[in-house]
Amino acid sequence: MLEFPHIDPVLCSLGPLQIRWYGLMYVLGFAATYGLVLLQARRLQWRQMLDHVDNLNIALIFGVILGGRLGYVLLYNPAHYLANPWEIPATWSGGMSFHGGCLGVLLAGFWYCRRKGIDPWKAADLYIVTVPIGLFFGRLGNFINGELYGRVTSVPWAMIFPDGGPLPRHPSQLYEAGLEGIGLFLLLWPLKDKPWKAQGANWPHGTLLALFLIGYGCCRFGVEFFREPDAQLGFIARSFSMGQVLCAIMVLAGIVLWLGRKQSARQRGAA
Repeated sequence: MLEFPHIDPVLCSLGPLQIRWYGLMYVLGFAATYGLVLLQARRLQWRQMLDHVDNLNIALIFGVILGGRLGYVLLYNPAHYLANPWEIPATWSGGMSFHGGCLGVLLAGFWYCRRKGIDPWKAADLYIVTVPIGLFFGRLGNFINGELYGRVTSVPWAMIFPDGGPLPRHPSQLYEAGLEGIGLFLLLWPLKDKPWKAQGANWPHGTLLALFLIGYGCCRFGVEFFREPDAQLGFIARSFSMGQVLCAIMVLAGIVLWLGRKQSARQRGAA
């Protein structure tokens, strides 16, 4: 059994102001995404994206925070927030849903791109290959906070988490950091140039977004077998967690998007 590192969630304090590791991980994730998107846009000489990337990022940040919070409220603990609606804006107390945040980002991004005349599928592919870096930092933040820990186990690398009771558990946050973060980045980043080379049916814009939805959904679905279900929900749909149900929907959406983008490309080619 390994010892949990017991890192203070508060990195430093300046009077009443606290800088937390979890918040810092969000900042690092956004900064990495911003830098990698700029790198790609400059290499592609996509002037339109370079002109709008700052405002688009602001829209995406609002989308991920609003979508993530509302997703958690509606999907994971609706009864509590229905009884305590004043707690809904209190994101600092915890409670964010990745699937809600993902939907919020997509809606915000497509809304901004349509409004400014930017190809939303091309922009989605530009951004989505950078998202696993943010996921990696986010899961490290979960690990430092000792939250979203795994199920009880006897594997040699199990840990006793501060809020997880006296029994050793899977460090499932690190599993997710490895699969959703590093693994998915290594899958998507080498493919980033393919959609830009041609408009043919093989790699139409939107393909990388579809691959991300399928890849993340599969990775998260598997890790959920080692992660402790949310206490207020437990298992649903027999032995599956809410995260697995949402990931199954995510994979299905990715497959539909993949087929739809391929069909759209073939129709444009035929025209």
